[in-house]
Amino acid sequence: MPGNGGDTEELKLKRTPLYEEHLRLGARMVAFAGWEMPVQYAGIIEEHRAVRRAAGLFDVSHMGEIEVAGPRAREALQRLVTNDVERLQPGRALYTVMCTPEGGIVDDLLVYQLDDQRYMLVVNAANTATDLAWVEEHCAGPGVTVTDRTLETALIALQGPRAAAILSRVTDDVDVDALRPFHFVGGWEGMISRTGYTGEDGFELFLAWDAAVSVWRALLEAGAGEGLVPAGLGARDTLRFEACLPLYGHELDRDTTPLEAGLGFVVKWDKGPFIGREALERQRHGGVRKRLVGLRLLERGVARAGYPVVDQEGRTVGRVTSGSYAPTLDANLALAFVPPDLATVGQRLAVLVRGRPVAAEVVSTPFYRRDRRGGGG
Repeated sequence: MPGNGGDTEELKLKRTPLYEEHLRLGARMVAFAGWEMPVQYAGIIEEHRAVRRAAGLFDVSHMGEIEVAGPRAREALQRLVTNDVERLQPGRALYTVMCTPEGGIVDDLLVYQLDDQRYMLVVNAANTATDLAWVEEHCAGPGVTVTDRTLETALIALQGPRAAAILSRVTDDVDVDALRPFHFVGGWEGMISRTGYTGEDGFELFLAWDAAVSVWRALLEAGAGEGLVPAGLGARDTLRFEACLPLYGHELDRDTTPLEAGLGFVVKWDKGPFIGREALERQRHGGVRKRLVGLRLLERGVARAGYPVVDQEGRTVGRVTSGSYAPTLDANLALAFVPPDLATVGQRLAVLVRGRPVAAEVVSTPFYRRDRRGGGG
């Protein structure tokens, strides 16, 4: 997790509307993607386990929100992303990626259909400016407007098996139990979506900037007897890692295609043209260059992003994209890219941890899959 870059950088960092709340709760703040964000409160492992056991509350207002609207918005988005926007209707969302013409991933994102002619794209914080320029280049024009809504939209994530029970205490007019995964109610003025990034059931609340503090406090109060804790970016990362949810800049980048990253399910071949389709078609028929696999370390050591992966002869064959101790599973695990012929479950490899080979084995993914406790997540 990036640290603070000194006084000069701190002066330039953006702050979410919940900044003072984080300080009041004793959060340790760090610079992340141009924002000053809480990395932890009581501790990453404690917050991680609270989300798996009960619930955690995350400030993710640093995420980017881009509105694409107009009579030709649907047509433009259908060309922009790999998933099938035609399957959407108001109140529905889908996960997808934007690709370059060469098939590399510009970003992964969620697309929400607000009404017949308005859509919201939720993109990664570190990529917001780049994504906005990409969307403007490929969508804006006659019949389509593109508007950055990031600095007017707060986003709070309530995640965990007790999330629905907690949220129901503060939403009199919404039956949260009836809200299905990747469905939402509301719009820019206030929206509840059954989505998340932790591998648990959960909700994301899109709010007006000045409404965030009151909602944050109400949720913490409603969850006080349910085990709800405020959680930072550190736990968010270990939670998504256990569930093998990809992170841009680690598993995803412009040198990696969705087919290589295990995201073939968001590439819909039965739709019309989209950016990168030809390159992906070639890879679909000719084979991928690399595959993302899960690794379980068989000896002491923690694999970190960038560490080399070697075969049994000691030859470098890949690299770790994410690695951590997994609190739920009590194991040291990693995600890594390796050649397709080494991607079979049971394959023995090794990770060079500070230059020392640590035995590892390819295992099935996701590492963690929640039991059936309702929808969402």
